[in-house]
Amino acid sequence: MECGAAEYNRRGLGVMSKERVVIVEDEPHIVLSLEFLLRREGYEVASAADGEEGLALVKRLRPDVVLLDIMMPKRNGYQLCQAIKSDPDLTSIPIIMLSAKGQEVEILKGLELGAAAYVTKPFGNAEVLEAIRAALEPRA
Repeated sequence: MECGAAEYNRRGLGVMSKERVVIVEDEPHIVLSLEFLLRREGYEVASAADGEEGLALVKRLRPDVVLLDIMMPKRNGYQLCQAIKSDPDLTSIPIIMLSAKGQEVEILKGLELGAAAYVTKPFGNAEVLEAIRAALEPRA
């Protein structure tokens, strides 16, 4: 029985489960685009449209990485990042912030709150995939 490339780990040492990504983003077209891209790359994907729903999803699924918008209803990305990083059960989950807020002060705030990376919108597919791979690399 043959296994697809997404089922093998990077070193080709056998079958592994798919890495899970949670997207917390309130713009439906961005979510759709990211879901398509990530599923095509072999990731399991789940999404939430606001900060409260996002926190509940992260707690339930314990993803391998979180893609997190900043400007969202109910709880913004900074607040959600802080909540995830202050929870001992979630703190090791890498967070990649995605935002149109590209000023240095905004980027530093995200990184200081514990984000592994900060990608500014508009972003390219390669940029997002590279940030995810880099965030997952220590766990490989």
